[in-house]
Amino acid sequence: MNDYSPKPRQKAKADGTSNGQIYRTNSLNQEPKSSDELATIRSLLLGLEPHQLKKLYERLDNPQVLPEDISRLLPEAVILRSKQDQQLAESMVTTVETAIQTSIKQDENVLSEAFFPIIGTATRKAVASFIDQMMQSLNQTLEHSLSLESFQWRLEAKRTGKSFAEIVLLRTLVYRVEQIFLIHKQTGLLLQHLVAKQVPIQDPDLVAAMLTAIRDFVQDSFSVKQQDGLQSLQFGELTIWIEEGTQAVLAGIIRGNPPQQLRLVFQAAIEKIHLKLGQEMHEFVGEIEVFQTSQPYLEECLTIQSKSASSKNYRYAWTFLSIVAIASSIWGFFVIREHLRWQNYLQKLSSQPGIVVINTKNHNGKHFIIGMRDPLAIDPNTLISQTDLNPQTVISNWQFYLSLDPQILTKRAEKLLQPPNCLTQS
Repeated sequence: MNDYSPKPRQKAKADGTSNGQIYRTNSLNQEPKSSDELATIRSLLLGLEPHQLKKLYERLDNPQVLPEDISRLLPEAVILRSKQDQQLAESMVTTVETAIQTSIKQDENVLSEAFFPIIGTATRKAVASFIDQMMQSLNQTLEHSLSLESFQWRLEAKRTGKSFAEIVLLRTLVYRVEQIFLIHKQTGLLLQHLVAKQVPIQDPDLVAAMLTAIRDFVQDSFSVKQQDGLQSLQFGELTIWIEEGTQAVLAGIIRGNPPQQLRLVFQAAIEKIHLKLGQEMHEFVGEIEVFQTSQPYLEECLTIQSKSASSKNYRYAWTFLSIVAIASSIWGFFVIREHLRWQNYLQKLSSQPGIVVINTKNHNGKHFIIGMRDPLAIDPNTLISQTDLNPQTVISNWQFYLSLDPQILTKRAEKLLQPPNCLTQS
């Protein structure tokens, strides 16, 4: 009969380990005969080369991020973050400003050389635009400065305190778009606002709110269809044209009589803005910075047209210039003739013995002369008649003195000694 009773367990050794445990420990601690064989087995199991496996272990032992890894991921990370919001750009502002300041302190020529091509081109464009505007204003002013209407305009400019060029612009103006408003249709908030030069403006947000209120009032009060909006308003010389889109409203304040072709310009502008910024307007929550890209389309609406100068203005101008030329020639003739006569008189005075001319000047058509005269010298007034000068225009001041001129000395001796006539004749 077989004995199936369990065999008694082996006694544990004093160190607390059994025979099985000792066997497993010995099998794990047993090293292969060659390290190359172990590396080969690892590479076969993991599918990696030994040097690649070594790099993998080194990365696992060093969990820090390496600069090489950041350099590969940084460009894509910056692009993705920039598409999400503006926090990356805002956080880099201080760093970029500090970097620019440091670069300028180290070497200011670096940035100047980098910006030179851009600054030069921008400066030339700005100067050319300023000169072009100045020449247009000057040409317009000159075209009307010699007409009969110009005298009325000058009086008006003096009465109103405005410049003559501004009065000419207003009186020769066909139309001018002074302001452009881009208004969000759903909220009535102002997205963009452009204004022409030298145009006084009010609060643009208030104007946009008033236009929105008027548009809503017309639609609610007169049972106007939703797609049929307000198109124009007129207040004296000012006309407001309104072009509505699906998401925004374009309103232009115009002075004068605009042509219907301007409507096409407004319509093209609102269509381009919707094409470019339709999604932004649909998701609008109050941020208007993104709508600055619409300014080029709005600037196309800021147009101006003036009346061309008529031919009669040039006829008046040539007549006036001819009269001025003739009058100037006559006046110049008399001035030159008077000057020559005065110079001839001074030469005669200087050549006379006993007369010394000290100073001369002309003022308000009068001739002033200061000098010294010996009592025995010729009377200066007798010389005036010889030069055809008007005696009333010559004012002289002669001081007494004794001349040592030989002719004057002879006359003085004859007057004192009174010799007989026979001696004086000899």
